[in-house]
Amino acid sequence: MSEPLGLFGGTFDPVHFGHLRLAEEAIGHLGLGGVRWIPAGQPPHRGTPQVTGAQRLAMVQGATAGNACFSVDASEVEAPAPSYTVHTLERLRVELGSERSLVLLVGADAFAGLTTWHRWSDIFSLAHVAVSHRPGFPIEPDSLPAELSGIFNARRLADASGLQTAPGGRIATFAMTQLAISATQIRQLLSNGRSARYLLPDSVLDYIQTHPLYRNP
Repeated sequence: MSEPLGLFGGTFDPVHFGHLRLAEEAIGHLGLGGVRWIPAGQPPHRGTPQVTGAQRLAMVQGATAGNACFSVDASEVEAPAPSYTVHTLERLRVELGSERSLVLLVGADAFAGLTTWHRWSDIFSLAHVAVSHRPGFPIEPDSLPAELSGIFNARRLADASGLQTAPGGRIATFAMTQLAISATQIRQLLSNGRSARYLLPDSVLDYIQTHPLYRNP
């Protein structure tokens, strides 16, 4: 079986160093062969992004271009319907086959809300789920909704190497370096005419300034 492939979806509005560090550390902690970035077109769990899908795609492509372990999936950004994770995984299963180990990368907060996702329980029949958390603050089953807590206990791997033995169905966790960066913070800085340098790659900042994006009307 090929090395597991990480799947990293999001609005990336804009992509920043926190996103990049999560993807980079996931490769090392989980033994991934790479990470496929999947910018969402119409995210179902938040408002409409401030910039177009094509612009967010271009920023992700620029941010990830220097890492051979990263690839970018452009299929979702112009989709007419909301970008539901389960639909994305079904598409990738057709593309990559039923035997490839796929690992959906999510943060601890997103994982805690998993039961609100569309057809959330079907995700485990399509992929593994890997949850990042702050160092020293592991995922506590008692802090999760009851339905999710039981699934977490039943599917959790003690060792991430187990991701390589099946195409999906298990849960892994990993601690990642904490970077106090958020896309919301960056958008606020830019809208107020303040510098966002060193919060996101220069290629992304250059793209934002060239177009220009995230400025008050």
